[in-house]
Amino acid sequence: MNRALDRASIRIDAVVLGATGYVGGEFLRLIHAHPVFRLSAAVSGSRSGERIGNVFPHLAATHPQEVFANPDTWVDKLDRGMNLALFSAAPHGASAESVAAALDAADKRKLQVRVVDTSADFRFSDTADFESIYGSRHPKALLLEEFFCAVPEHQAGTPARHAAHPGCFATAIALASVPLASAGVADDTLYITGTTGSTGSGRSPQEGTHHPERHSNLYAYKPLRHRHAPEVEALIERATSRRLAINFVPQSGPFARGIYVIVQARLDAAAHTDDIRGLFDKAYGNCEFVRMVDDIPRLKDVVASNYAHIGVSVTGSNVVVMCAIDNLVKGAAGGAIQWMNRLWSLPESSGLQTTSPAWT
Repeated sequence: MNRALDRASIRIDAVVLGATGYVGGEFLRLIHAHPVFRLSAAVSGSRSGERIGNVFPHLAATHPQEVFANPDTWVDKLDRGMNLALFSAAPHGASAESVAAALDAADKRKLQVRVVDTSADFRFSDTADFESIYGSRHPKALLLEEFFCAVPEHQAGTPARHAAHPGCFATAIALASVPLASAGVADDTLYITGTTGSTGSGRSPQEGTHHPERHSNLYAYKPLRHRHAPEVEALIERATSRRLAINFVPQSGPFARGIYVIVQARLDAAAHTDDIRGLFDKAYGNCEFVRMVDDIPRLKDVVASNYAHIGVSVTGSNVVVMCAIDNLVKGAAGGAIQWMNRLWSLPESSGLQTTSPAWT
């Protein structure tokens, strides 16, 4: 459904699956400020019936009486025939099942549904790719053809009914890499270091990702073996028709939220920083949420916002592109709302123009 909506009067019901995790909490925060989406259910199997403010104290003022909904009964509260924006923040491997069940329930109530999923379950159009990376059969392979996956800035329109938002590392790397690949000015190998905050590891503490282990610490993990590298290669190829080799070294950073990516490549010929920056200005000049900075991008300038800041440095034939985003917003809930805005023919920036608090 791509017809323009009467934004002065319409409200679209919004439902969040897997609503008790960090990404789920960001969905609840952002939806509350959205001019069109209205939260109808924050769904959780483990915390059903519990107040949202008990799980997320920072949301107690905006959701004083609302409770988490049961996965089996949330749809009963929605009026038949309504428009529904369905967001899934459920984990990899579980999201596809949850989305499929929600779609079946919504169909019985004749709801007009659009889905944006933030897990990896719908990012690959080929089940073999998913299964080789995640080591299990895809639980809902027949749904794959109803989804597309791309960074919003790299995809015109909405080529399918539902969207799969790329991961946070993949979003930052693709934003930093696609203009180079599109212009064909660099070789086919990228060397990437990316540092992520502890919220990227989810809400449940684990050895090696728990914040006390990361505080005042910095270390690499899964160098050249991270499962998001194939996803990044696929994203860049979809956007540019070029298959690049990704040499990716992720790092665990001593901060709670944010992604900082450094992409290095060899140019085909010596260039000036302004030449390469011009490629990025051309690529993102009309994009609300991508900003080129004159110096070095900094995490504190984007944390808690949907903005990406990119900086470029060139010496001779060596180029470095730096990208800073918030992993929970631009890399997850915010980017997903961008897609949902587009799926419902709303202004893409609706509900997302809050800037960073900076001194976090």
